[in-house]
Amino acid sequence: MDPSSDNVDQLELIEQKGPWPFTSRWTYQRPDGSLHVRESRHHRKGLRPTEPRETITVGAHVLQCLWMPRQLNWWIGVVFALGALLFMLGSVLALTPALARAWSLDTFGVNAVFFAGSVPFTIAAYLQLFQTANAGVYASPTPRRGKVLFGWQPRDIGWLSGALQFLGTLLFNANTFDALLPGLDWLQQDLAIWGPDVAGSILFLASGYLAFIETCHAHGAWQPTSVSWWVTFANLLGCVAFMIAAVFAFVPSGVPTIDALTISIIFTLIGALGFLIGSLLMLEETV
Repeated sequence: MDPSSDNVDQLELIEQKGPWPFTSRWTYQRPDGSLHVRESRHHRKGLRPTEPRETITVGAHVLQCLWMPRQLNWWIGVVFALGALLFMLGSVLALTPALARAWSLDTFGVNAVFFAGSVPFTIAAYLQLFQTANAGVYASPTPRRGKVLFGWQPRDIGWLSGALQFLGTLLFNANTFDALLPGLDWLQQDLAIWGPDVAGSILFLASGYLAFIETCHAHGAWQPTSVSWWVTFANLLGCVAFMIAAVFAFVPSGVPTIDALTISIIFTLIGALGFLIGSLLMLEETV
């Protein structure tokens, strides 16, 4: 029997689980005594049930992962990966001025790479929010009628994570665009660049944690055999790195005692790498 075809209205709900105050996993019993498990992330992303497949088998699915244009989850992973690659490129150029000069890029050009990277991040974050808003109720087989652009489901852990992430990407759009403005003094940089960066990083960190605990069905767990767990764990590490980078990006009024900018760029690179890994694993997750 295909578990995805089960009508949960005809099954007996025997267990609900999730990180308080959310529910992310439902266990039902069929009339024959067998169990059917439904998880929120798998439901909205159209992933295979966790019972038959819960291990990472990247090598066996590489070719299939490369081209799945009919799967929205695949597009989300690809676009996120593009944004992460651009952030990594911008970080490398910022850390190696000689390479930037070899490419005829000044500070404006390097900052433009970061801004370009923020655009795919926003597109992918919106696609993820759209996916969640239109997934319907996890514990019901009844699909949502009509499509909505954003929805409003603050008690839904997946929707809340997606909404916070989307807002965070909008702030990254603002701060990377403001970094292109010439002649800003230290206070203007802190207000126009650092402020949105910190706020966006906080939203990213909250979003990453919600996505992680959704796959754990608790406020923390070690599940190294789960692809979904690795996706959210890699993204969470990326969010932590972005948060550290934002803290060190503060521009003081006087001469800094440490090279905080270099530290910030290094952690931006690490954060982008975390998101790249999570994005590529999302392709494997979709297979």
